[in-house]
Amino acid sequence: MGLSLTRAAQWTTAASGVDKLAPTPMNESLLKEVLCFVEQFSSQHPQEAELVFEEPLQWSTTLVASDFKTDYDISDLDVQSPEKDNEGRPLLQLFPPTVCVRSFSQLSKLVKLADNKKMEEVQACLEENRDPVVKILGPSLDSILEKEDAHTDGLSLVDEGKEEDQGKESDVKVKLFLLLQDLDKQLLSKCLKAMDGRVGLDPDAVRNEVEMLKRYCSEGEKRVLKSVRYTSDYVFSNGCRAPPWRQVLNEICYLVIEPCDTETLYITCSTAGVFLNGGINREGEQTSDVFEDIGALLKSTSPHFAQNANEQDFEAQELPPTQKTQHVESVDAEEQGQLQRSDEQQEKNVHEKAKQQHAPNKAHDRKKYEPCPRWKNLGLVSPCGKTPAGSVPVDTFSESSSESEEEEEQSERRPESDTDLPSEYWQIQKLVKYLKETCQLAIRDVGGLEVLINLLDTDEVQCKIGSLKILRKISHNVHIRRAIVDMGGLQSIMKNLDSPVKDLKALDAETIANVARFRRARRTVRQYGGIKKLVKLLDCVPNLANLTAEQEKDVEVARCGTLALWSCSKSTNNKEAIRKAGGVFMLGRLLKSPHENMLIPVVGTLQECASEEKYRIAIQTEGMIKDLVKNLSRDNDELQMHCANAIFKCAQDKQTRYLVRQYKGLQPLVSLLSKAHNKQLLAAATGAIWKCSISVENVTKFQEYKALETLLRLLTDQPEEVLVNVVGAVGEFAQIPDNKATIRNCGGIRSLVNLLTGTNQALLVNVTKAVGACATDMDNMIIIDKLDGVRLVWSLLKNPCADVQSSAAWALCQCIENAKDAGEMVRSLVGGLELIVNLLKSTNNKVLASICAAIAKIARNEENLAVLTDHGVVQLLTKLTNTTDDRLRRHLAEAVGHCCMWGSNRASFGDAGAVAPLVHYLKSKDKAVHKTTAMALYQLSRDPNNCITMHDRGVVKPLIYHMGSDDEMLLEAAAGCVRNIRLLAQENRKAKLFH
Repeated sequence: MGLSLTRAAQWTTAASGVDKLAPTPMNESLLKEVLCFVEQFSSQHPQEAELVFEEPLQWSTTLVASDFKTDYDISDLDVQSPEKDNEGRPLLQLFPPTVCVRSFSQLSKLVKLADNKKMEEVQACLEENRDPVVKILGPSLDSILEKEDAHTDGLSLVDEGKEEDQGKESDVKVKLFLLLQDLDKQLLSKCLKAMDGRVGLDPDAVRNEVEMLKRYCSEGEKRVLKSVRYTSDYVFSNGCRAPPWRQVLNEICYLVIEPCDTETLYITCSTAGVFLNGGINREGEQTSDVFEDIGALLKSTSPHFAQNANEQDFEAQELPPTQKTQHVESVDAEEQGQLQRSDEQQEKNVHEKAKQQHAPNKAHDRKKYEPCPRWKNLGLVSPCGKTPAGSVPVDTFSESSSESEEEEEQSERRPESDTDLPSEYWQIQKLVKYLKETCQLAIRDVGGLEVLINLLDTDEVQCKIGSLKILRKISHNVHIRRAIVDMGGLQSIMKNLDSPVKDLKALDAETIANVARFRRARRTVRQYGGIKKLVKLLDCVPNLANLTAEQEKDVEVARCGTLALWSCSKSTNNKEAIRKAGGVFMLGRLLKSPHENMLIPVVGTLQECASEEKYRIAIQTEGMIKDLVKNLSRDNDELQMHCANAIFKCAQDKQTRYLVRQYKGLQPLVSLLSKAHNKQLLAAATGAIWKCSISVENVTKFQEYKALETLLRLLTDQPEEVLVNVVGAVGEFAQIPDNKATIRNCGGIRSLVNLLTGTNQALLVNVTKAVGACATDMDNMIIIDKLDGVRLVWSLLKNPCADVQSSAAWALCQCIENAKDAGEMVRSLVGGLELIVNLLKSTNNKVLASICAAIAKIARNEENLAVLTDHGVVQLLTKLTNTTDDRLRRHLAEAVGHCCMWGSNRASFGDAGAVAPLVHYLKSKDKAVHKTTAMALYQLSRDPNNCITMHDRGVVKPLIYHMGSDDEMLLEAAAGCVRNIRLLAQENRKAKLFH
């Protein structure tokens, strides 16, 4: 039920546009496996079953309240489990048709209750929770899966997750992670077994053809191809090089072939044939027709290959009997008659056979391949130094292509000659290439890493430089950088930061930048004084027109130091350490550099640190906003993205928003919206626009650049991180009346209402705010009501996120206030009034304030007020009156005042004890609280007993003070309340005189 299942399962898109699991035998088999896992989980793993999910699993269920037994709290259609999490939320909630589950124990119970609908429930859960493992274990795991290969070694990922989560994850969570990973492996294995009967190309056929192609990657005029290489050197037991989650899609391996006359080709080999793909990390993206073999594809794309392959009898190379493949049958008869074998090829085959004969003897030579004892003790070595299946790090592959290109550039500088080179030359060349591409772990496993780290403690500068050049390269690998920290290598690296040798310091800092990508490494850098040393490296003169050779070295040292600080700045404690070491001032100087390779890490560090208020103030006071705005106009997407992100974070401050406008940064931000193909840049730009638009003056300028119209076009077909920012900006724009009409005329209302059905909580908060802002326009409200938007907003009150509940309630306030027949609209929502009253039981003050505001709007309709009263609104409001939160006080008093308008509610409030706490609200420093409190007291004072309570609590004196207010409503309410108290006093006096 994790990432592997998502890739292995077969999905289809329903008419509604929602992805569904296709009704295939493979999917049915996978569902049965998941069902079995869930059913048995509570009995087999009771401790892990009680762990509360980070986010609940939610889906549309076929179960109803009557399906649940007596061990659940059942109220009409709703069901709750008695077990709750630390925040008081039930571990299972049913709001038909939505069910919300927060633990495996409740998931197991629900599946058992489903009886003959078990499979349907499991399928619905997986379809509506495409990343269940992330929801179960939390966003800290999600960030690791994004940073590292999702299928690397499970234990190392968990260890890093624990570090990233600041030690909060328990052993139970670790065990649960491993159990879920084991399930993924079982599912993948099942999928691969189902493919055993496939036809067409097979791994042997592809391997043999690749070997044939490699023979023609020679130098000189006769060469047919420049290079042929796999993207992965790891071969699975079935002969495939594609990862398991791609093997289930019938893919065998991926190739990078460089012809002599065309651009580099990226090729996917599958059982159905071969085709061009989108490049590294986009192997599944088909960009050409499917060909029966690699040769056919090359002939269609490279005229040079087609001509020379025929001339050199490329396809006529006869294979040994053991290498016959299925696709050889497609070779023309004429070509089959020309099968020949060169003497060179015969000699090569003899050497290959000799290697095979000696292989068993080498396998027994344990001493030669024995890893160093230190690695055995750490438990970081797999048998024979090999990496287990599924644990090859993604860093390895991502580096191989760039390094191979460097080698090819170097090969062009070699003089072309027909002189035969010794075989040792080619063997050494292949060995070096092999080591550079995939065998960094071998350096570790045979003790090479320990040697490299020990070299850093010598007195020989050249030894240190040589060691760091290797460490800098291999530390891109997640396992290597963790191993460097385990062996104390970071301490040795940081000692050299004080060296007078600038080349050494630059290599040191760049290596730290690679290693400090996980929490423990960043903590080590700080604890051993590395932050101060790195900040010192930034002292240079980066903005001089003409630099001397020494000054250029200083700039390079500063650049590498900034890279290291960028990696370290992902830790909150390190951000503070950088600031205390004077890093802000240094970064401000470097921000004026004309060189983009310097600016990118500088701005990257600043935007990372800008999450802290002290940094935002420093960035503003040091005059960096001007430089950030200036760099927005540079033609570098990455630099623009980091600048926009820095502005996004800093623009929470009003002064920063003013400075961005003053330095003419608003127009460049709008111009970035045209780069919609770059989603990271688009997210940063829309985020900056959103925060800047909080100031009305900025919105006015944005209107000049037609920003709103552009933003409205981005409300569809965008990633969620972009939509969150776009909707946030639209919500701010909608605060201006003229923009409400623009949103309507551009079709924005429909787009916003459509987004109300999503699940992203940050997006839902912004969408409800935008809908609420638009609802203040009567024409917009008609469209919202017609599109069933009010019902959708009301349904969000069931969302488990407090922020979503609060935002939805505020939106409802606007919808109710501006609807033509608000009373009928509210009554048409079945169960809506009961839901909103029940939310008064929330423990979140933001939710309570918004719900009280909504109740105040609803209670203006007499029929709806009667229903609210029947659901116990008086008692629940009274329980909240002891609050000290002024925002809640304001809206609570308003709700009490309006609820007094029905039946005996005034007396009920007095009997429940609501009057005395309300009198204390008049001592608040918030004038808005005084106003609503006076109005509530005025309504309550119509009951004689309440007047007595108010008088006893000393209400008259503050009310008399407020009778002098400039606010007419406050003045009238205070006067009315005093009048009622005075009238009661007069009646009492008369009663005493005459009786």
